[in-house]
Amino acid sequence: MLNIKIILASTREGRFGEKPATWIHEETNKKDGVTAELLDLKDYPLPFYNDMVTPSSIKDGAYSNEVARNWAAKIKEADAFIIVTPEYNHSMPGALKNALDSIYSEWSNKPVGFVAYGGVGGARAVEHLRGVVIDLQMAPISKAIHIVQPKDLLDENGNLKPGAFNIYEKRAGIFLDQLIWWANALKAARTK
Repeated sequence: MLNIKIILASTREGRFGEKPATWIHEETNKKDGVTAELLDLKDYPLPFYNDMVTPSSIKDGAYSNEVARNWAAKIKEADAFIIVTPEYNHSMPGALKNALDSIYSEWSNKPVGFVAYGGVGGARAVEHLRGVVIDLQMAPISKAIHIVQPKDLLDENGNLKPGAFNIYEKRAGIFLDQLIWWANALKAARTK
């Protein structure tokens, strides 16, 4: 079984991110040979990274901070990642950047895909994320899901309209097939 972790990057109150994160979690769990787990950065209140030692030189998850150690252990379980992120000021949320920076080897040699949302579908956040994850030795897949104008998916009470994500289902299938292909390939390579 492939273990795919879905990371909910926004920690804001009233965030939209829970909706696409729940949706892509359900879509991922429909795939054969896959188990998906949703990780909420709210549950991992990492301090701003400020250790004297860079995470790339830390072995076996021996980070100085307990939350970082717990985060590292959870990330180490994964064969692949889906990051669900908003776009803030043409980039990713600070909490996500900090979560990426706080550990290192646990990310390495694993694929990652992006589900982003915002005025331009979170495209600028994904553009920045690609450079960051490559430096963490991750393999970003070429496909992404960009949700443009997420408020249009909500009714007047802030709830998802029926079938709100239907327009993204075909894209999600292609996206997940690509992520799973890379996850299998890199898992085989890591076990050699």
